[in-house]
Amino acid sequence: MRLSDFDYHLPEELIAQQPLADRAASRMLVVDRASGAFKDGQFRDFPGYLRAGDCMVLNDSRVFPSRLYGHREHGTGGRVEVFLAKQVSSDGLTWEALVRPGRKMRTGERVLVSDELSVEILGRGEFGERIVRLIPRDGANLFEVLDRVGHVPLPPYIRRSDTTEDRDRYQTVFARERGSVAAPTAGLHFTPEILDACRAAGAEIARVTLHVGLGTFQPLHEEVIGQARLHSESLRVPPATLQAMDAARRVIAVGTTSVRAIESTALDPNRAETDLFIYPGFQFRRTGAMLTNFHLPRSSLLILVCAFAGRELTLDAYRHAVEQRYRFFSYGDCMLIL
Repeated sequence: MRLSDFDYHLPEELIAQQPLADRAASRMLVVDRASGAFKDGQFRDFPGYLRAGDCMVLNDSRVFPSRLYGHREHGTGGRVEVFLAKQVSSDGLTWEALVRPGRKMRTGERVLVSDELSVEILGRGEFGERIVRLIPRDGANLFEVLDRVGHVPLPPYIRRSDTTEDRDRYQTVFARERGSVAAPTAGLHFTPEILDACRAAGAEIARVTLHVGLGTFQPLHEEVIGQARLHSESLRVPPATLQAMDAARRVIAVGTTSVRAIESTALDPNRAETDLFIYPGFQFRRTGAMLTNFHLPRSSLLILVCAFAGRELTLDAYRHAVEQRYRFFSYGDCMLIL
C-alpha cells in the first residue's frame, strides 16, 4: 500500500473554519460495514445507536494553550513560533516542539515570549523537531503562565487566529487531564445532555487518556505505508476502563485517539506511551464501532479509519460526504462506523 492510495478530493470551502453554535448540531454519516450502506443523519441521533451492554470510550485529555509567539533574543528580533508538542523531562520544562523558522534558530538561542516566559533551543529531535527548555520568570507555575501567554493550537487548515471562544469550543466537555496540543475532535460534538442520553440508552462510559501530539497529526512522509513511523504519545488506560471493556458486549471508541489507546493496551496493558500506527491489515482486538470526524487526505488518521471500515468503503463514504456538503476536519461533522 502507498500513501497515494489514501487520497480524495476535498473542496476547500468544506473545511470548517468555525464551530457550530450548538455542539450537538453536527451532521453524522452512519456507515454500516456489513452492508456497505450509508445513512445521512444528525449527531443528536447518536444515543439511539447504543444499547445495553455497550461500553463507550472517551479520551479525556485536555488541550492547553501550546502555541507560543515571540522574537529572537538577539539578531533581527523577527517573529518566532514555538509549538509545544510533548513534555520530555520530569520537571515539565523540557519539551519537544516545532519551531518556525526552525533553520534560523540555533542551539543555545532564546525566544522571548513575554516578560513571563522565554524559550531556549537545546537541540534537535529524532524527527527534525526541536528540543526546547521553557523558562518561566521567577519559578512561576508553567501552565499558569501558558494560560496567560499561550494561544489555542488550532490546526493550520483553520485559516484564522484563535479567539476567546476557541478556549472553550476546541475542548471536549469531558476533558480532564491536561496535556494535548490538539483536540480529540470526535468528542467535540458531545454535550452533558447527550452523555446523559448515552447512559440512559444503557451504555457504560469509560475513559482513557491519550495526550494528542505529533503522533496524531504530523503528516506522513513515507510513500510506502509500512515504512512510516509515528511519534510516541503519552497514554493511560485505567484498570476500571480495561474491566469495563472486558465486560462489554461492544466497545464504541469515540475518536481515533481512543482507538489507538485501547488497541495499544490490548497488545500491552502496561503501556504508558504508544507509537502504534494502525493501517489496513491490522487486527482490531477491542474496537467494535467508532465515532470519528472526517480526516485529512493521506493522513495516518484516515488510514486508521480505512483499516477499520475498509479502504474502498471509507473512500466511498468520503466521496458521499463531499457530495452532500458535510463539514470537514476539527470543527466539522462526524461519521459513525458500525
